[in-house]
Amino acid sequence: MREADMKSRLALACTAGGISVVAALPASFMALAQTAPAIDKSPLKSAASFSSIVDQKSRSVALFEEAGKVIEHPRCLNCHPAGDRPLQTMAMHPHQPPVSRGDGGMGVPGMMCNTCHGAENATIVGQSSTLKSIPGNAAWHLAPIEMAWVGKSLGEICQQLKDPARNGGRDLNKIVEHMSHDSLVGWGWNPGEGREPAPGTQSQFGELIKAWVDTGAACPSG
Repeated sequence: MREADMKSRLALACTAGGISVVAALPASFMALAQTAPAIDKSPLKSAASFSSIVDQKSRSVALFEEAGKVIEHPRCLNCHPAGDRPLQTMAMHPHQPPVSRGDGGMGVPGMMCNTCHGAENATIVGQSSTLKSIPGNAAWHLAPIEMAWVGKSLGEICQQLKDPARNGGRDLNKIVEHMSHDSLVGWGWNPGEGREPAPGTQSQFGELIKAWVDTGAACPSG
């Protein structure tokens, strides 16, 4: 079988016909879509650009708010849902086909994440005018429910990140390492054809998080 045919069949099996099916769903289903925060389209600033803020706490908060352009982008929020179902698209619709978190965020038997998501993004040929690729990463899975971000303020997310009981037992240095180098985090800047990437680069994001930690890891209010 030609590679193009294989990818098209995979897309058909794993997306139940692609975006066109989502468009045909009843309003009661579409009402489940989450409301993403307003997306700041301005370029991601460098950590150094905040050095003029003299008060360390104020600088720390400003750094985290800048990192929030990434944290609150749908590329990240979709994998940090408040429930057991991941979200999709910039509009943050519930995942189609229906899947559930399962053990370790890897899905349930018969519909594990790796049933459809391979080690790399898979380009779709001739499947849909809107669905261009299936996301892929060797570690593809949902973030732990303790790290649910959807529906929370940036200040609340900040407190989660600092709490070892909710962040996988990481101290702040490990949070910096995770944000700076984890390949699944990095997928947000390489999401496959047809998807808007997170702003900036993973390196810029990691530098913002490190500078935030270095200035006291202060959180925005609210």
